[in-house]
Amino acid sequence: MAPNDEENIDAVEESDDDEVEEVAGEEATDLSNSDVCTKYQEASKIVNLTLEGLVTQCIPGAKILDLCEFGTKVMEAAAAKLYTKKVNGKTVDRGVAFPVCISVNDTVCNFSPLGTEEVEPLKAGDIVKMDLGCHLDGYIAVAAHTCVVKESADDAEPPKDDDLAKCAVAAYNAMLVAAASITAGKTNTDVTLAVDRVAKAYGVKPISSVRMHQMKRYVLDGVKEVALNVPQPDDPEEEKVPDCTFEQAEVYAVDVAMSTGDGRARLGTERTTIFKRNVEQQYLLKSKASRQLLGEVDKRFPTLPFTMRQLTDVRTAKLGITECVNHGLLTPYPILHEYSGKVAHFKCTVLLLPSGTARVTGLSMPEYFKTDVQPDEETQKVLTEIADAEAKKAAKKAAKKKNKKKKK
Repeated sequence: MAPNDEENIDAVEESDDDEVEEVAGEEATDLSNSDVCTKYQEASKIVNLTLEGLVTQCIPGAKILDLCEFGTKVMEAAAAKLYTKKVNGKTVDRGVAFPVCISVNDTVCNFSPLGTEEVEPLKAGDIVKMDLGCHLDGYIAVAAHTCVVKESADDAEPPKDDDLAKCAVAAYNAMLVAAASITAGKTNTDVTLAVDRVAKAYGVKPISSVRMHQMKRYVLDGVKEVALNVPQPDDPEEEKVPDCTFEQAEVYAVDVAMSTGDGRARLGTERTTIFKRNVEQQYLLKSKASRQLLGEVDKRFPTLPFTMRQLTDVRTAKLGITECVNHGLLTPYPILHEYSGKVAHFKCTVLLLPSGTARVTGLSMPEYFKTDVQPDEETQKVLTEIADAEAKKAAKKAAKKKNKKKKK
């Protein structure tokens, strides 16, 4: 675990709201059900608190494995406090929906090492991309955040990097604009064009393999997708995203990664450690190790991604994983790299409510990411509207808090 992790976990637990009780008799599994909406919101709080804790742990000398385990324990501890009453005699499922990944520098995503792997600890100036997800009763909230390791905890800012700052501002603003564009009646093409405008204004490239996805109960990567890049006539057929229209009561992961390079993520040499069960695929495995692995996955991780680190026997899992992947029983989440430039990654979860689209996860962009490059006029208009709405919300919240104090 990372330094002071027990204190951070305690702080997260203490800052949780009062326990949310399970309401029996659920029918709809989308946002038209108020209980479902509450579960998404509570899972989102856990995700944000975990990210906040991880940012404080990104210091020189911190080990990536420790950070992954710290984030996992924070989410599990916070989730365990909610929905503790059994429903129809069964415990409500809750916990990690996507393993904590800490991807450093040219690593774009999906890096969550095994305990036996030697990984260089963080150092000042490292670009850290953290990505994770939590669920309550299968209702998933996800987020990703980018920060830079400071020389010491007392430093106000990390070493200056204008190229990275421009990339980070572009990625964050693209995430905000994309989230605002995902409203009932609009299409995924509308969102792709909005992201493209931001990227061109800042002179950066979206990571071509990154997709935004609809999320449903126990479904992290839904059928409806949003590409970051505008499709080209010569694009491979498998890279093309079918057109779709957003509808009220849907939930989306708004995922944006930008690069100062060519935006082409490539496979690295590291072992893939994150997988997901492909429930539609069946095959009679030959290897005993493969059967043992799949048996544990079917029992413990039937729908959501897992890291091999969570398995009972990692050694056996290493022996059996290849056969399971080769026959489509497990879908790998490979570790990707962008060697041609610097990368920033931000992700949030949005809920399409009757009152409008609500962005419920994601931290504010670090203040040290600043650039003189300005967005295009249309993007700036959207960003101003978002800032005005957030200012009004903050003022309303402050006034409400003040009135409560007066009543006391």
